[in-house]
Formats: sequence, C-alpha cells, structure tokens
Amino acid sequence: MLKTSWYHGSQKLWSIVNDHKHLVELKKIFGDSLVIINHDRKQVPIKPEPLSDAHLDRLAALEKKLLLKAYSMHTIKSYRNSFAKFLVHFARQDIDALDKSAIEDYMHQLIVHHKISESKQNSVINAIKFYYEAVLGGQREKYKIQRPKRPKALPNVLSESEVMRLINSPSNIKHRVILNLLYSAGLRVSEVIGLRISDIQSDNATIFVKGGKGKKDRVTTLADGVLPILRAYYLKEKPAYWLIEGASGGQYSPSSIEKIFRAAAIKSGINAWATPHTLRHSFATHLIQAGVNLRYVQTLLGHSSSKTTEIYTHVVSLENKIVLSPLDRIMQKMGNLDL
Repeated sequence: MLKTSWYHGSQKLWSIVNDHKHLVELKKIFGDSLVIINHDRKQVPIKPEPLSDAHLDRLAALEKKLLLKAYSMHTIKSYRNSFAKFLVHFARQDIDALDKSAIEDYMHQLIVHHKISESKQNSVINAIKFYYEAVLGGQREKYKIQRPKRPKALPNVLSESEVMRLINSPSNIKHRVILNLLYSAGLRVSEVIGLRISDIQSDNATIFVKGGKGKKDRVTTLADGVLPILRAYYLKEKPAYWLIEGASGGQYSPSSIEKIFRAAAIKSGINAWATPHTLRHSFATHLIQAGVNLRYVQTLLGHSSSKTTEIYTHVVSLENKIVLSPLDRIMQKMGNLDL
C-alpha cells in the first residue's frame, strides 16, 4: 500500500492523504477502474466587500448582544464573520425585513456555489437566527431554517501502543507535557491552554478544568504517570500563572499545539488522520474498554448528555468484538467436534 494509507477498522475503509502525488499513484494502481467523487469540492471564498454604516451598526448590535449573553470570543468571532458576509450579500435590501425564503436562498447559494461544509452551514444559520431572534426580538418559529443532517461518523481512536509512542516522542519537555495532558485527562486543546498552575491538584490526583466547553467547570483525573514529567517541567520552565506558557509568558496558542501534535504523529508513525482531539477520543474509549462506568466517563469528559458519551461504546464494540457473532458462539460451544 501507499506510504500514508491507513485502514479504519470501525468504518471498514482505507484513507490516504489527498495530494496530487498520491492521486497519480492511485491512477497507476487502479487504471480506468478508479472513480473520483467530489474531488473538486473545495470551498470557494466569498469576496470581501466594505459594509455600509447602517450594516456596521447592525454588526455592532449583534456583537453587543453576544457579549451581553456571555458568548465565548470564539463564537463571537465566528458569528460576526458569518453575519458580515450575510450583510454584504443583501447590501441593497432591507435586512430587517427579509423573509425565510430569502434566507434559505442565501444558504442554498453558499452550499452550491461556495461549497461550505455541514458544520459551517450550521454556524452560518446560528449567526443569522441569533440576529433576528436575539437582536431584533423576532419569533423563533418565523426564522426556522432547514438544517443539514450531521454526519454520524465514529470518532477516530488510537490504540494504546500508538498513544504511548505519540506522547513520548517529543524531546522537548513542554511538548511532552501537553500531549500527556491531552490524553491522560481527556482534555480539549482549549482546556489545556486554559490550565492554571493552581488547577493541578496533586494531593487528590485531580485537574480542575475551569470554563470548559459551554463554560462548564469540571474535575478530571490527574494520572500518577504524568506527575514526574509535570514536576520536571515546572522546575525547568518555571511558569508564572498559566501552566503552559507561550514564549512571551501568556497563554499558549492552539496552532502551536497542532504543530506539536503533527510533528509527534509523523515521528511516531501513527494514523496520519489523527488530530489532538483524537487523544480525547482515545482516552474515553480506553476507559470504557477497561470497564469504567459510562456515567463516570461522561463526568470526566464534561458531557451534558450521556448520548454524547455513548458513541464511544460503538467504537469499543466494533474494535474489541464485544458483540460476538452467533457463528463464533456456536463454534466455541462445540469445541473440536467433527462436523
């Protein structure tokens, strides 16, 4: 197989890094039988245009309401960008008087001509609905828009040996601490960045996560195996407030963690499609494989609903063959009997 190919056992498919070199190789291997579907599905950027004073006022009103409702800065930025493009599209129309069909036509154009993803569709719809419902005080039913179906993909999970190769591959102690924390406590990238020195509570082997997703505080586990490297890192780097500090002493950046993970993934030879969030998926899956109660896993991950956590039971079932085929069960009973 090609160098970057990877078999996804849970989904029963092969994947490969999408670039021209690999496409040429695939054509050599499969010849005329190779069929490419949606190969050209790339997002077409919307040309930026200046906004009128009236539209800038509407954008400011949106941002003000988001701040008053204590939305995260990430969400505010996303809504602001999406709504600015919406305003540009309807520059010659009265935005406040648009009906549902006009908004649906706009969404259709984004999907067909600009090829935005399903997640981006939902983000744009949320921004538009927030303006009409929260800023203008419109009725929710009036602006109900058909949303795309979310793909029901199983989370990508690393094996235990892959995890160990990955998290121990960096020679830089700060990089190793970051990867160890992502996996050992099931943290998101934003949560690692937001850790303060005081959040590491070694006396009771816990990590306090303040303001996780949905602005929820929670407590997760501090692995005994992480403590030695954490202490060595603290003595060497001497962080002042944030546990993981950037070069200037402030918070570390998400893009830096992405680069650390990618370098470690290449060095350790793990699944090329893995991301930092894969370590969180792996943390949850490995806990369930070890027999930890689903409710406890839900608490450690900070999920509001058990349904979110239940997806990991599907991964475990597929990868560990918890569900035994009737044929295997019959053959186990019969043993070595001649048929």
